[in-house]
Amino acid sequence: MAYTATDFKKGQPRWCPGCGDHFFLSALHKAMAEIGIDPWNNAVISGIGCSSRLPHYMATYGMNTIHGRAAAIATGCKVANPDLTVWQVSGDGDGLAIGGNHFIHANRRNINLNMILLNNRIYGLTKGQYSPTSPRGFVSKSSPYGTVEDPFRPAELCFGARGHFFARSVATDATGTIDILKAAYNHKGAAVCEVLQNCVIFNNGTHDAVYTKEGRAKNAIYVEHGKPLIFGENCEYGLMQEGFGLKVVKLGENGITEADILVHDAHCEDNTLQLKLALMGNGDGFPIALGVIRDVDAPTYDDSVTAQIEEVKAAKKYHNFAELLETNDIWEVK
Repeated sequence: MAYTATDFKKGQPRWCPGCGDHFFLSALHKAMAEIGIDPWNNAVISGIGCSSRLPHYMATYGMNTIHGRAAAIATGCKVANPDLTVWQVSGDGDGLAIGGNHFIHANRRNINLNMILLNNRIYGLTKGQYSPTSPRGFVSKSSPYGTVEDPFRPAELCFGARGHFFARSVATDATGTIDILKAAYNHKGAAVCEVLQNCVIFNNGTHDAVYTKEGRAKNAIYVEHGKPLIFGENCEYGLMQEGFGLKVVKLGENGITEADILVHDAHCEDNTLQLKLALMGNGDGFPIALGVIRDVDAPTYDDSVTAQIEEVKAAKKYHNFAELLETNDIWEVK
């Protein structure tokens, strides 16, 4: 059956006008329609926060659960019903502060979840405290003189936990967001999608460098497996490997041609260059990488659990309670 985005919509979103959650919700509706899985075969699981209201606006199964525990509940949901497509939606606070332990272990175990991290670098629901992704020196209600902490970088956590899929988009880029959501669905295992978005009330402008189409043309690079790493308003720049790092070069200068530019390999098991790409764009003169940065096959936790159960069952002399009773001495009472 062919679906449209409307088939996945429900209710009236109660977010601030201009909130990045509106943009992401629209992209998720469209991505699900393009993927084509029946609404009743999808489950959207969230924790607590502005973004975690999202299951209320999905015509799918859904749970708005407890703070920081979305990954744990999504894990149980997937293991109990392996045929269900599970989308976990968390904010940077919900997913990386109280939920940080669940985040890294879901990646380590490689549970077949689509893990969406909506990153606005702030606690919005509780009115503007700094979050685990807020930059050092960030002034907020809970850091009036500027935070003295360095932030988590989601890609670094994902890769450090032996994650096999990491992608990034900007909430206002519908096409880019739909593309990574579909790639996450097609990846078998824990698939982390970081979505950069602004909180228009408490942290407006935090991702302004890439929030517009013009900004992305100047300050972002769209990576695609098997394609050269070229960027710029006129595709005039590229990335080359230099030692253990990367460097920006301009095509045509010093005899540099497209043949000299590094080709993106999202499927490489060694994540060294993928991590370099994922960490670019923090005022270092490099563009912010958007698209699928890492996509590597590996055994999944839920498949392994299911296979283990079947293996144990096959070796047992009994497969249900009645057969269990018959494995012992039996007396017939008349």
